[in-house]
Amino acid sequence: MAPSHHDVVIVGAGLSGIDAAYRLQTECPRKSYTILEARGAIGGTWDLFRYPGIRSDSDMFTLGFPFRPWTDDKAIADGESIRRYIEDTARAFGIDRHIRYDMRVRRAAWSTADAIWTLEVESAGRRTTLTCRFLYMGSGYYDYDAGFTPDWPGTGAFGGRIIHPQHWPADLDTAGRRIVVIGSGATAVTLVPALAEKAAHVTMLQRSPTYIVSRPSRDAFARAARKALPGALAGRAARWKSILLGIATYGLARRRPATIKAAILRNVAAQLPEGYEIARDFEPRYAPWDQRICLVPDADLFRALKSGRAEIVTDTIACFTPGGVALSSGRELAADIVVTATGLTLKLFGGVELVVDGRIVDPAERLAYKGMMLSDVPNLVLAFGYTNASWTLKCDLTARYACRLLNHMDRQGVTACTPRRDWAVAREPMLGFTSGYVTRAAAILPQQGATAPWRVHQNYLLDLAALAAAPLDDGVMAFTRPGEAAVDAVPAGRLKPVIAFVVGAGVVGGLVLAFRGRRKG
Repeated sequence: MAPSHHDVVIVGAGLSGIDAAYRLQTECPRKSYTILEARGAIGGTWDLFRYPGIRSDSDMFTLGFPFRPWTDDKAIADGESIRRYIEDTARAFGIDRHIRYDMRVRRAAWSTADAIWTLEVESAGRRTTLTCRFLYMGSGYYDYDAGFTPDWPGTGAFGGRIIHPQHWPADLDTAGRRIVVIGSGATAVTLVPALAEKAAHVTMLQRSPTYIVSRPSRDAFARAARKALPGALAGRAARWKSILLGIATYGLARRRPATIKAAILRNVAAQLPEGYEIARDFEPRYAPWDQRICLVPDADLFRALKSGRAEIVTDTIACFTPGGVALSSGRELAADIVVTATGLTLKLFGGVELVVDGRIVDPAERLAYKGMMLSDVPNLVLAFGYTNASWTLKCDLTARYACRLLNHMDRQGVTACTPRRDWAVAREPMLGFTSGYVTRAAAILPQQGATAPWRVHQNYLLDLAALAAAPLDDGVMAFTRPGEAAVDAVPAGRLKPVIAFVVGAGVVGGLVLAFRGRRKG
């Protein structure tokens, strides 16, 4: 029996996968597609994580889909609301009918002779095979099976429960308990105020501080826009306000880190009692945006600290004890429950083994083309969102670019597109972050190049020009027919006109194309 075949297979039914499916339906309506979801539900991250207080750490006007704008003025939304929003979107556009659940892709093998991907898929303990022309990886970049937990001495002696937020027990009773949350990132600052509502006391134990910024959960601009403008236009206005403000703030932080740092610390000081040791608990050793900044809606973390229901302790762990956690300073934190909000474990492609013409692909040996394809890997797109802005912003641009590629290939009568690496381009880390989860994953992440199109911009306007407007046939992308090998990339000198176009198109051309595309969507 021949394996089932689709023009496009999308892996993952989270934000990235649902966005890609919508773009395929509207921009490549003749293409058949299916979505393979390893779990039993829509939502990805927002279905997996169920810990108390879970919420977006980006505003919903940019985290939401541009073709179905977020209509609530609550910019920082809870996880359940986000999950329902993703489900409703899939149902509204008939995307849910294309999803096949409990289908985990184990291996994807490309054949140049046939211009086909063959996927080995596991479901209910059985292996099946299906094929596709184009593979779209919307599975995120971390391991859904387990988060990161350091190996601390004495954990076996601890008399309470040790829990990672990625696998929060539905039956866990936190009322009246003493809880230690280990970590200082977005998960920790979300958990502490939520747990403090019922717990006897919550301690956030951090090895070093993180930049924390308080902001209103409801967006006054979005509320005003909905009163003054029609619904679709109001959503677009709120989205672009958030995009441009984010770009401006990030740019200022990189140019004048001391200025932004001082402003963040003033904001923190205004939320806490006079005399609080701000430098000890809230002043990181790194510059703003060397790691992701944590958002605190409506100052809930600071309110929990001021109430005495929660505290922050900056110290390191010596060992666990039967009654809690012993610190290097000699202090012991009493605990009934310890929550290890210590980060994620990165896993590209959901753990799928990639093979091209019989050779296993090591992503760390590849360059990222426009932050969305791997050098010398045909017909494969990776949805990889921003680290300094909302995930969906980049993923939507990626999906639209994939549709441009597919339509171009049909017009030209070719079946494969391969970004061919220019070996003269210097390699750099793909993510310019110093966060633990990034540095731990350096050995598995692809790298970026020093110049376009291998440069990962982390800037929506530059990507809008590079992905929505720049020529597809740029001298790097090779288009071929079955059995035809892609030629080597052209010398870097021939790319200068293309690079100039991308930079020059930047703001003005990008904005025009964005609004035109949103009217179409």
